[in-house]
Amino acid sequence: MNSVEAKLRERVKELTCLYEVTSIMVNSDYDALETSLETILYCIKRGWQFGDDAEAHLVANGYEVQTEDYDLDRITLTSEIKIFNKIGGRITVGYPEKKYMKEDFLIEEQTLLDNISLAVGNLLERKLIRDSETATRRQMERTDRLHILGEITAGIAHELNTPLANILGFAELLKDKVKNEKNVRDLQKIMDNAIFSREIVKKLMFFACEMPQEMGIVELVPTVENVLKLLKPQLRAKKIDLVKTFSDDSLKLRADTVQLTQVLFNLIMNAVYYSPVGGNITIGITEKGKHIRVWISDEGKGIDPEIAEKVFEPFFTTKPTGDGSGLGLSVVHGIISSHEGTISHEPNTPKGTVFTIEFPKL
Repeated sequence: MNSVEAKLRERVKELTCLYEVTSIMVNSDYDALETSLETILYCIKRGWQFGDDAEAHLVANGYEVQTEDYDLDRITLTSEIKIFNKIGGRITVGYPEKKYMKEDFLIEEQTLLDNISLAVGNLLERKLIRDSETATRRQMERTDRLHILGEITAGIAHELNTPLANILGFAELLKDKVKNEKNVRDLQKIMDNAIFSREIVKKLMFFACEMPQEMGIVELVPTVENVLKLLKPQLRAKKIDLVKTFSDDSLKLRADTVQLTQVLFNLIMNAVYYSPVGGNITIGITEKGKHIRVWISDEGKGIDPEIAEKVFEPFFTTKPTGDGSGLGLSVVHGIISSHEGTISHEPNTPKGTVFTIEFPKL
């Protein structure tokens, strides 16, 4: 390519390629970024000197796309993609190895590829920032929603306590006076249901952090072991393989022993419930900076992303009717919040769920 006209033609192709790539990025849908990246590769293919033989491949930040006929038997030109100043991938353009040599690439093509890689890195940075902002906003909305629910729940719980106490008290008085056996049985049913309702109110008050706490120094590992002893029949019934990874058996927390036990019991019991027969449950405890981290993972079906933000809301449950009230995780959330801790969940690999709790260290 020695003529001025040929060189000019190549420069026009390169500028057109860069313009098309920039236009694609400006109009990219962050939720369908793979399509945009693939379109960019076809722009690169058209922009190279021997476009009919050029093929391109991109791998970065979990994405991997290529033009239709890309393969490994090629003489290639490569440019690294940097994301937040760290190498996060690369773009490769290649010609068939049997037909071309490295010298067939133009110097200007390397410059063009570097510019495109820079632009792709900027695009991926913007997506990561957008995703982070979205996740933060959702977390704030969920926290606000749970706070409002907590206030409403506390009010309802206080209003229900008095009539429930009256029902239970008068039913007990009548039971002592009634001689008819059938009537006594009916009164016992009233009392049993009032006690059941009172337990739900107690759980609502846990969620709303309205229950009085008796804070003290608690040894974490022995508390976990005590819970596991209580759940030994359930673990044995489902043939669960229990894995314990405790970094330090002497870790201590400032906590309410009863409430901490309830948190661990609910989370481990949920893991057992959703685990398949013969599945694995892992319980881990470690220190991380100024926090103590506890995680419980199972190999169940996992949490559907569509309901991921609802699992800590009162009365939300995926269990069949009669298997749960939907208050377990909401109570857990309320107790952990009252201990100035946090709880989150994420998918386990290859399947299941991991619940992670972080408590402040002493």
